[in-house]
Amino acid sequence: MADLDKLVQELSTLTVLEAAELVKKLEETWGVSAAAPVAAMAMMPAGGAAAAEPVEEKTEFDLILKDAGPKKIETIKVIRKLTNLGLKESKDMAETAGVKVLEAVTKEAAADAKKQLEEVGAVVEVA
Repeated sequence: MADLDKLVQELSTLTVLEAAELVKKLEETWGVSAAAPVAAMAMMPAGGAAAAEPVEEKTEFDLILKDAGPKKIETIKVIRKLTNLGLKESKDMAETAGVKVLEAVTKEAAADAKKQLEEVGAVVEVA
């Protein structure tokens, strides 16, 4: 393995034009671009720490039915109970893959509904 300290010392003697030429050659040889990391560094505030924006925690969730499962009638009953829809609307929902059973509900409500549907064999996803 190369002596990294020696390599750094040699690179620090390069002029700006030589360094730019070296970057081009490395990009061509390795098929990479040095532009993305440089752009990311330019966006960082002085001091090197990324500006930590507060991450908003998701508060509303959708429950998506992927598959009604083998017990379709039971799935329809659970959908009716969760949504207060009629029999036909619940049946149509159970027969449509990718349909949102519940929209913009709390995490707890989505988890509870997911549990109920999975208990009857349905495949659901919380998004």
